Amino acid sequence: MPSESEPQATLSVPTHDRTLAPIVEGLTDRQREAVTHGTGPLLIVAGAGTGKTTVITRRIAWLVASRLARPDEILALTFTDKAAREMEERVDTLVPYGYTDMRISTFHAFGYQLLRDSALEAGLDPNLKVLSKPQQIIFLTEHLFELPLDVYRPLGNPTAYLDALTTLIARAKDEDCTPARYRRWADELAQQSAAVPGDKELADEARRQDELARTYEAYEALMGRHGCIDFGDQVYRVLQLLRARPAVLASLQKKYRFILVDEFQDTNHAQFELVRLLAGSNRNLTVVGDDDQAIYRFRGAAISNILQFGDVYPDARNVVLTHNFRSPQPILDASYRLITHNNPDRLEVRARIDKRLVGRPDAAAEPIFRMFDTVSTEADEVAGLIAERHEAGAPYAEHALLVRGNRDADPYLRALNMRGIPFRFSGSHGLYSRSEVRLLTAFMRVVADPRDGVSLYALAASEAYQLDPMDLAVLCGVARRRNAPLHDVMAALDAHHGGPEVARKGRAYAPPMDDQAIFDALGEDSRATVHKLLSDVRRYVELSAWKPAGQVLYAFLRGTGTLERLSRQDTPQDDLRIRNIARFFEVVKSYEQLDERGRLPQLVRHLDLLMEAGDDPAVAETDADLDAVSILTVHKSKGLEFPHVFIVGAVDGRFPSRGRAERLPLPVDLMAQAVGGGDVHV
Repeated sequence: MPSESEPQATLSVPTHDRTLAPIVEGLTDRQREAVTHGTGPLLIVAGAGTGKTTVITRRIAWLVASRLARPDEILALTFTDKAAREMEERVDTLVPYGYTDMRISTFHAFGYQLLRDSALEAGLDPNLKVLSKPQQIIFLTEHLFELPLDVYRPLGNPTAYLDALTTLIARAKDEDCTPARYRRWADELAQQSAAVPGDKELADEARRQDELARTYEAYEALMGRHGCIDFGDQVYRVLQLLRARPAVLASLQKKYRFILVDEFQDTNHAQFELVRLLAGSNRNLTVVGDDDQAIYRFRGAAISNILQFGDVYPDARNVVLTHNFRSPQPILDASYRLITHNNPDRLEVRARIDKRLVGRPDAAAEPIFRMFDTVSTEADEVAGLIAERHEAGAPYAEHALLVRGNRDADPYLRALNMRGIPFRFSGSHGLYSRSEVRLLTAFMRVVADPRDGVSLYALAASEAYQLDPMDLAVLCGVARRRNAPLHDVMAALDAHHGGPEVARKGRAYAPPMDDQAIFDALGEDSRATVHKLLSDVRRYVELSAWKPAGQVLYAFLRGTGTLERLSRQDTPQDDLRIRNIARFFEVVKSYEQLDERGRLPQLVRHLDLLMEAGDDPAVAETDADLDAVSILTVHKSKGLEFPHVFIVGAVDGRFPSRGRAERLPLPVDLMAQAVGGGDVHV
């Protein structure tokens, strides 16, 4: 293969079309070969840091500039909204103004829009709702006794297997396995069991699989009747639509003459089948990926897609990018030695190509390995090293700590906090535990049930009201002694000191003389705060009867001055709190899309069910310009760059962690071709 030791290449551009020159400027020979590929299938094997995003975006621009395709004939698919936005921004700077109407989207956003546009042909409600996994569990809970469950609906805990059932159905859809196919396989298993009457284990397995197959069928029917689809349906249902409606497929094949797929190693079987259908006889399919970066097997990604691309398209052109622009050679050599332990289940071995990366020519030290006796010792040492480097002039933002999972970050967060080192933790959950979100949930629970003492206490003690802690404790003591709700005790206090007449009516608690003396001893500020709190609660209860939940929440934030206070302080922490509040409003908006007539009390119930189902969205990202150490999981670090990186917690059994079998695994017979016989998890 040609050498890629030189990052720059000599240009040879036709003089009659100088619009192509800026597109291929500064590319290596192999990058330019990939960008300027004409028609037909193309596999770009892009190792880490080799500029794959540059190649795919410049290829889009080149297709337009060379007049091989109009912008609206190009479809580019990727996996995250962030990646799609980055691709759009880069393409926008490369093509002339007015030529940016190509379709750049995630797989699921593309599928969702197609299902909306072709709802009639797909037999779906045009106003279909996409349920998240927690919402699926809620949906199944509400329709539990419409499912043909027996073994998987234990009497002691009827909802015990709902999470596992949704995972099983999602895996079936990833593998393009229909309920009918699952049912046929289960029937065949039952026939095998009947032929061997003495095999009790086979008989039990046949009974269980028959129950799961029938549940899959019932689930699909229920979702259809209620106008709902799940996350996987945005690809799986599109496949069914295109196979059942040749006219729709032909229209899309005519429309999208060139298809490009980023991060191809992370596609699952159904996604590959989708792009194969769309490519059709045009066969203008470009895929960019690297099997050594396939880290989403737990999400259904099929590494076999990239390993077998040449089998599907034997005439495909292969371009291997090996010039790494990110890392010095010692890091790349160490990484290569490590990844070769995955042989022979690697493209390098299967396709006999050389994927060894060539790094930056600047000198660099070998990666440093240090061993510690405890996690806390390691965390303290890492924090100390960061402090030393910062004192030597390195900004905190140049440092990153990579952890295996979010829960592994705690010791390092504590160690950095003890040294006063600022950090940003890019966790994948934890929104509901944030103080600003707990304030909103406490408010909602009080409006839904004013006698919810725990939530009323939290609301009274919050920054929104700041009731004196000692006086609040006194009121709680009165409520406990009299076995009365905290709300009623506060109402009695308000009435005793001349509160509104409404506070005197209909209360289950009337204060005796000794409690009245306690009330008189409370501070005037506390009495005024209690009066305001009760008045606000009553006003928001009345508002919640006829206003959507989101509007009630917004009125509370404005009425208590919470938004104004956070905006006025203008610190990174307050900016993050506002971002988290905005993210919580996305949860509220999602609920209002499911139930347009739903009010705040119904939202509280829905939120409780979400939390019971394990829902806990990610907190908002902090400002990227903040000088702080980044702590993130290895999965979220993909594609990012830092001058100083610590891979922490590299302990046997933790990094990589031990593989956990799925509670209800999809039978191997229903899966697409598996790859290798080693430990897929590792």
